[in-house]
Amino acid sequence: MRAVVTGGAGFLGSHLCDRLLKEGWDVLAIDNLITGAEKNVSHLASNSKFRFLKADVSDPLAVDGDIAYVLHFASPASPPDYLKHPIATMKVGSIGTLNALDLALAKGAKFFLASTSECYGDPEISPQHEGYWGNVNPVGPRSVYDESKRFAEALTMAYHTHHALDTHIIRIFNTYGPRMRLNDGRALPNFVFQALSGKALTIFGDGSQTRSFCYVDDLIEGIYRLSQSSEHFPVNIGNPNEMTILEFAERVRKHYQPTPRLVFEPLPQDDPKRRRPDITKAKRLLNWEPKVDLEEGLIKTLDYFAKEYQATQKATTPA
Repeated sequence: MRAVVTGGAGFLGSHLCDRLLKEGWDVLAIDNLITGAEKNVSHLASNSKFRFLKADVSDPLAVDGDIAYVLHFASPASPPDYLKHPIATMKVGSIGTLNALDLALAKGAKFFLASTSECYGDPEISPQHEGYWGNVNPVGPRSVYDESKRFAEALTMAYHTHHALDTHIIRIFNTYGPRMRLNDGRALPNFVFQALSGKALTIFGDGSQTRSFCYVDDLIEGIYRLSQSSEHFPVNIGNPNEMTILEFAERVRKHYQPTPRLVFEPLPQDDPKRRRPDITKAKRLLNWEPKVDLEEGLIKTLDYFAKEYQATQKATTPA
């Protein structure tokens, strides 16, 4: 059994490669490293079942040999990344998805799409269930990510209905854990980078906007279960324990001494006010729900970030 993971050197893609290898798969990870990092899979270099290919899935995609599964995780995912790379984000969600689907079709493989809770936009209901069509600004700054993923979902379903391709779609909610990039623009890496740098933690708006944070191990378990299921329509995977960004900042800052100050800046345009998954479908179909407590996950993640920060400081300090 051989799987292709696009975005395989990214935060989630690299953890997925670990899990597939653990399950006995051969894995080909493809990544152009626009936001991923080869160090995320460097621990797999000696594994005979693993191979890394630096390539852009938005370009024509050819892979020799048999493939049983194509799992499409390639895309910038944090706001600063997709705002910095808007065209690349749109291309990987459209042309990249098309190329990945065509690869699966040519190989007779199953296909798995990593979609996002951003498909719900700035939701008018909470929690968000899979039947909710969303509230997305199609020409706003976040639309390059939102609409690329919505298009990718539509294209995936078209291949399923028109070509009878065996497809699966996950809508991923806020996830955290080791291998996130420090200061990548998402709440936790930003808070930690600021705390380690001795700076104040930046809260956008008044901090009343909510998020629900799922530890990466829980998410990967949900991904694997969905990949082995017979469900073709989107499934939410995330942690339904909702908290405000201000509450989350307090959970992070208590781990640092002296305790970092908080500063407040204007809320970015179209920033979602609430984000909480309804995971009823995942519970029913996959017998899945998150297991890792926030504090437990934070301790593991903060330890990883501390080591990353120390390594970065050492690398940039003159001898």
